[in-house]
Amino acid sequence: MHEAEWLVKSGVLKAATVSEQGRTHRVYGLYFLPEFVDVFRESIVDFRDIHTVSRELLQQLVDDGRRAARLNSPYREHLAQHFAVTFSRIALPEPYEAQP
Repeated sequence: MHEAEWLVKSGVLKAATVSEQGRTHRVYGLYFLPEFVDVFRESIVDFRDIHTVSRELLQQLVDDGRRAARLNSPYREHLAQHFAVTFSRIALPEPYEAQP
């Protein structure tokens, strides 16, 4: 997850992409998260840059009171759907031939 402002300032994304397409979830492989007051600023989740963390580590962080935020339903399912769309593409062995 990266702050949207940082992505714009570093030239990774254009401001128009974030405001027009990002906020409406129309950018493949990216997911927009609105600002969550006192926790994080507007951010972009890049599904093409995935890291894993063990469940035990996550549980330990929660037990220690270090949970920053969480997504409630239906936003959690919406994010999961976009994750699935990014990774569940079915590849065909060869493209269909076009008719002349």
